[in-house]
Amino acid sequence: MDTHTRLHEIISALADGELAAGELELAFAALDTPSGRQAWDAYRHIGDVLRSEQCGHALSAQFDARLASRLAAEAAPEEPAAHAEALPPLAAGIVPPGATEPLEAGPLAQR
Repeated sequence: MDTHTRLHEIISALADGELAAGELELAFAALDTPSGRQAWDAYRHIGDVLRSEQCGHALSAQFDARLASRLAAEAAPEEPAAHAEALPPLAAGIVPPGATEPLEAGPLAQR
Protein backbone atom coordinates (compact mmCIF):
# COMPACT_ATOMS: atom_id res chain seq x y z
CA MET A 1 0.00 0.00 0.00
CA ASP A 2 1.43 3.39 -0.90
CA THR A 3 1.95 6.16 1.64
CA HIS A 4 -0.75 8.42 0.20
CA THR A 5 -3.39 5.70 0.52
CA ARG A 6 -2.25 4.81 4.05
CA LEU A 7 -2.45 8.44 5.18
CA HIS A 8 -5.97 8.74 3.79
CA GLU A 9 -6.97 5.58 5.69
CA ILE A 10 -5.59 7.12 8.88
CA ILE A 11 -7.55 10.33 8.27
CA SER A 12 -10.68 8.28 7.62
CA ALA A 13 -10.18 6.37 10.88
CA LEU A 14 -9.72 9.68 12.70
CA ALA A 15 -12.96 11.04 11.22
CA ASP A 16 -14.80 7.87 12.26
CA GLY A 17 -13.39 7.89 15.80
CA GLU A 18 -11.60 4.59 15.15
CA LEU A 19 -7.97 5.72 15.12
CA ALA A 20 -5.50 3.80 17.28
CA ALA A 21 -3.76 5.95 19.89
CA GLY A 22 -0.36 5.23 18.36
CA GLU A 23 -1.38 6.79 15.05
CA LEU A 24 -2.66 10.13 16.35
CA GLU A 25 0.58 12.01 15.68
CA LEU A 26 0.73 10.62 12.14
CA ALA A 27 -2.89 11.67 11.56
CA PHE A 28 -2.18 15.24 12.64
CA ALA A 29 0.91 15.34 10.42
CA ALA A 30 -1.22 14.15 7.49
CA LEU A 31 -3.80 16.85 8.27
CA ASP A 32 -1.03 19.43 8.09
CA THR A 33 -0.89 18.98 4.31
CA PRO A 34 -3.29 20.33 1.67
CA SER A 35 -4.09 16.77 0.59
CA GLY A 36 -4.82 15.74 4.17
CA ARG A 37 -7.15 18.67 4.78
CA GLN A 38 -8.91 17.95 1.49
CA ALA A 39 -9.35 14.30 2.52
CA TRP A 40 -10.72 15.36 5.94
CA ASP A 41 -13.28 17.62 4.26
CA ALA A 42 -14.26 14.89 1.80
CA TYR A 43 -14.75 12.26 4.53
CA ARG A 44 -16.74 14.73 6.64
CA HIS A 45 -19.01 15.57 3.68
CA ILE A 46 -19.47 11.89 2.83
CA GLY A 47 -20.53 11.22 6.41
CA ASP A 48 -22.92 14.15 6.36
CA VAL A 49 -24.58 12.85 3.19
CA LEU A 50 -24.79 9.28 4.46
CA ARG A 51 -26.46 10.42 7.68
CA SER A 52 -28.75 12.92 5.99
CA GLU A 53 -32.47 12.30 6.17
CA GLN A 54 -32.94 14.70 3.27
CA CYS A 55 -31.47 12.22 0.81
CA GLY A 56 -34.84 10.50 0.68
CA HIS A 57 -33.53 8.16 -1.97
CA ALA A 58 -33.25 4.44 -1.38
CA LEU A 59 -30.49 2.62 -3.21
CA SER A 60 -31.51 -0.01 -5.72
CA ALA A 61 -31.22 -3.72 -4.99
CA GLN A 62 -28.73 -3.96 -7.87
CA PHE A 63 -26.51 -1.34 -6.24
CA ASP A 64 -26.68 -3.19 -2.92
CA ALA A 65 -25.72 -6.46 -4.64
CA ARG A 66 -22.79 -4.88 -6.52
CA LEU A 67 -21.51 -3.21 -3.37
CA ALA A 68 -21.76 -6.43 -1.36
CA SER A 69 -19.92 -8.29 -4.11
CA ARG A 70 -17.09 -5.75 -4.21
CA LEU A 71 -16.75 -5.72 -0.44
CA ALA A 72 -16.61 -9.51 -0.36
CA ALA A 73 -13.85 -9.45 -3.00
CA GLU A 74 -11.64 -7.10 -0.98
CA ALA A 75 -8.70 -8.65 0.78
CA ALA A 76 -9.00 -8.90 4.54
CA PRO A 77 -6.39 -7.04 6.59
CA GLU A 78 -3.24 -9.08 7.08
CA GLU A 79 -3.09 -8.53 10.83
CA PRO A 80 -5.90 -7.07 12.88
CA ALA A 81 -4.70 -4.40 15.26
CA ALA A 82 -6.36 -6.03 18.27
CA HIS A 83 -3.62 -4.73 20.53
CA ALA A 84 -4.08 -1.12 19.41
CA GLU A 85 -5.67 1.15 21.96
CA ALA A 86 -8.71 2.89 20.47
CA LEU A 87 -9.13 6.58 21.10
CA PRO A 88 -12.38 8.15 22.19
CA PRO A 89 -14.08 10.30 19.52
CA LEU A 90 -12.47 13.65 18.96
CA ALA A 91 -13.96 16.89 20.16
CA ALA A 92 -14.34 19.78 17.74
CA GLY A 93 -11.84 21.91 19.67
CA ILE A 94 -8.69 20.02 18.63
CA VAL A 95 -6.28 22.09 16.55
CA PRO A 96 -3.68 19.97 14.70
CA PRO A 97 -0.08 21.20 14.40
CA GLY A 98 0.24 23.92 11.77
CA ALA A 99 -3.51 24.60 11.62
CA THR A 100 -5.11 27.86 12.66
CA GLU A 101 -8.61 26.55 13.31
CA PRO A 102 -9.96 23.47 15.08
CA LEU A 103 -11.13 20.46 13.12
CA GLU A 104 -14.81 19.82 12.73
CA ALA A 105 -15.85 16.86 14.82
CA GLY A 106 -16.32 13.54 13.06
CA PRO A 107 -19.67 11.75 13.13
CA LEU A 108 -18.91 9.70 16.24
CA ALA A 109 -17.90 12.78 18.22
CA GLN A 110 -21.42 14.10 17.77
CA ARG A 111 -23.05 11.23 19.66
